[in-house]
Amino acid sequence: MSGLIAILKKNIRQYMMVIALAVAMVAFGLLTDGIFFRPVNLTNLVLQNSYVLILAVGMLLCTLTGNIDLSVGSMVCFIGALCGVMMVDLQWNPYLSIFLALLCGTLIGMWQGFWIAFVNVPPFIATLAGMLIFRGLGQVIMKGQTKAPFPEEFQMISSGYIPDPFGGATIGAVHLHVFTLLIGFLIVALITFSEIQKRKKQKEYAFDLLPTGIWLVKVIFIAAVLAAFTIVFAVYKGFPNVLILLGVLVVGYQFVASKTVQGRYIYALGGNRKAAELSGVKVKWVMFWIYTNMAILATVAAMVFTARLNSATPKAGQNFEMDAIAACYVGGSAVSGGVGTVIGAVVGGLFIGVLNNGMSIIGISTDWQQTIKGFILLSAVAFDLYSKSRSSKVA
Repeated sequence: MSGLIAILKKNIRQYMMVIALAVAMVAFGLLTDGIFFRPVNLTNLVLQNSYVLILAVGMLLCTLTGNIDLSVGSMVCFIGALCGVMMVDLQWNPYLSIFLALLCGTLIGMWQGFWIAFVNVPPFIATLAGMLIFRGLGQVIMKGQTKAPFPEEFQMISSGYIPDPFGGATIGAVHLHVFTLLIGFLIVALITFSEIQKRKKQKEYAFDLLPTGIWLVKVIFIAAVLAAFTIVFAVYKGFPNVLILLGVLVVGYQFVASKTVQGRYIYALGGNRKAAELSGVKVKWVMFWIYTNMAILATVAAMVFTARLNSATPKAGQNFEMDAIAACYVGGSAVSGGVGTVIGAVVGGLFIGVLNNGMSIIGISTDWQQTIKGFILLSAVAFDLYSKSRSSKVA
């Protein structure tokens, strides 16, 4: 029993956020008489929050170093404006425009990374400058005008759904997207297999393990939830393209953060910069890579957001940086760095998205929504600091 309590204490932030997300979804399902769980609403939930989740993936790496990036919202505005000029004004090929936008985002990231890593400008100041610069440049490019509409190929980034090569299947009055079902259940099988392999490895190295019964409940719960959401999407139009994009990013970055040398360097840098330098970590290049990567993901988020709106506006991206930062800290990132996961950041972003969506359906005003989210962010950071002070006293 004491071993179980120790494991739960060690992972309290992770378990708390997953439980809080589940409770919030069930609560809004009851308060909205089931409207929240309708396929169309859950699809809209993914589409409305996809760009914030993409930003949160990149922001997580920044928070692991104990820093943040304030420029990502303005980058969404600037890249959206750039796409508007290329595709709407100049009528350039959308695929060429996407490539050029990604190239531009990479150069912006290298620019900011240079100031942070090699000139030693604090990330807060460098990205604050970027926030002002790129918001201003975006408004200069658009001259206060909205640029629309975008080509259909570009819109498909955010509004399209994966095709069903099997043509679907009809059961009674319900039409199912068969390819979505296959993908979803394959994911469930892979996750279940990975959990089994992970437990075997933990047992091999004599790590603390959850009791078998509790572990089985955890695996069955995860599989059931994923299967349920797969069926919900299959009943509607299938998985949105942006959900597949988001899934690839989450899996890829989770692997980089947890299984590669570069990922270990980031955690080491956040844990203790001096010790990381003395251990041979090229701290400057790690910081350069992190902020270059953040700009690339901000470019992807900009295109997803612009494609969803089917327009580029001077006000695009406002407060996006705050939502991404909040997603990371609510999802378990430590304020001082060195602690946090990509999955946690995504769960935090989903939690905030569920709150926004549920409160909107109920009819709570946006002013109160902002207030509630502010209290949640404050509580998450306060809990992190409290947990650290408790663990230091025990040590």
